Amino acid sequence: MGRRGQSVTLSISDSDKAQLEQIALEQGMTWGDRPNISRLVEAIARRELLLGRNNDWSDERIRALQQAVRSLTDTGQSNEAQMIAQLLLERSELTLPLRSEIERLLATPILPWRLEIEQYIRQQQPFQLTYCDAADRPWTFTIRHAKITFQEKRQYLECWCDETEGNQDLPELQHNRSLRLDRIPDVALAAARGQWRSSLDTLEAELHILGGLAFAYQSRPEDTLNEWMTEPPHTRRVVRRISNTFWFFREILPYGEDCVIVGSESLRARFITKLRALHVRYEL
Repeated sequence: MGRRGQSVTLSISDSDKAQLEQIALEQGMTWGDRPNISRLVEAIARRELLLGRNNDWSDERIRALQQAVRSLTDTGQSNEAQMIAQLLLERSELTLPLRSEIERLLATPILPWRLEIEQYIRQQQPFQLTYCDAADRPWTFTIRHAKITFQEKRQYLECWCDETEGNQDLPELQHNRSLRLDRIPDVALAAARGQWRSSLDTLEAELHILGGLAFAYQSRPEDTLNEWMTEPPHTRRVVRRISNTFWFFREILPYGEDCVIVGSESLRARFITKLRALHVRYEL
């Protein structure tokens, strides 16, 4: 290594020289408009530029960050998802399928209306939007609380709306809507007057979980109580707040006879009606 101010003479292959020149360009170390390898090597020697391994991340770390990207994307935190995706893309450990997935994510522009919805939510600003249901009928909703969620491979806007027309949920939950994001037309948003609400409307649901499922059950964030009962034995009592009976019933139906809705009475009655209708279908 030459003394400060002197050039550094290197004996390297053409391929290594090309890589060093690329690093020098990325670090802004140039002579005029040409990369200056000598400046790069001197900076490394003086520890002004630190180099690290790019192939020592474990599979567990890669998977955790991959899941973080998906979760952030699903919950509407697009900027944060893209930052982690960019970090992953810089790693050499990525498999080709995962690299392709991340590249597609970064190449897909975030739709302006999606960013606008996220901004309204962050600012706690009520807003109006136009929505097309499954029959392609247009609806206009005034929204006073919202969050973006992921349900069964789709993104939804879970929101509290002034309008209740057409909502067939229980009366306590009829202000809540679950709107598919891909059914919100472009240029369909506008700020609205009034106050932002602190949450969706909720209803308390009490479940008794039986048999092997009681031992396997893992508590969810919305559970307010999760305890073992003395009678009947081997039964777990779970109490949670729900905001939508459709998604709640979709969750517990696979549990079958190992999960019983105890309360509220209106929730239990609605589920019994659903089960009876299912039974009728099988009698035809």
